Amino acid sequence: MLTCIIRYHIDPTKRAQFEEYSRNWGQAIPRCGADLIGYFAPHEGSSTLAYGIYNVASLAEYETYRLRLAADPLGRENYEFAQKEKFLLREDRTFLKLASAPRDPGTTT
Repeated sequence: MLTCIIRYHIDPTKRAQFEEYSRNWGQAIPRCGADLIGYFAPHEGSSTLAYGIYNVASLAEYETYRLRLAADPLGRENYEFAQKEKFLLREDRTFLKLASAPRDPGTTT
C-alpha cells in the first residue's frame, strides 16, 4: 500500500475555490479507485498550504486510477475548474509507504 500526499500551495484569497475543488475530489477519487483519506484546507497557521491524501495499492494501480480519473466527467470538470480559477499555485506529489505499524501488545521491545 502506498499513500500519496499532495501538497498544494494555494492562493489564500481563493480558499473557497480550493474547498469546492476538494469536495469534488471527495466524490471522484473514490469512484475512480483510490482510497481517499481526505483533502485538508488551511485553518490556522499557514494560509497557503493545503493537502490531499489517499492510498493506492501500488504505482501500477495509481496509473490505472489516474486514467479512470482523467476519463471521469467530474474529474475532467475539476481539472478544468482549477485551470480556469487559478487557485493552485503549486502542487507536489509524494508517495510514501507505511514504515510503522501498531506494536503488538504482547511484545516487550
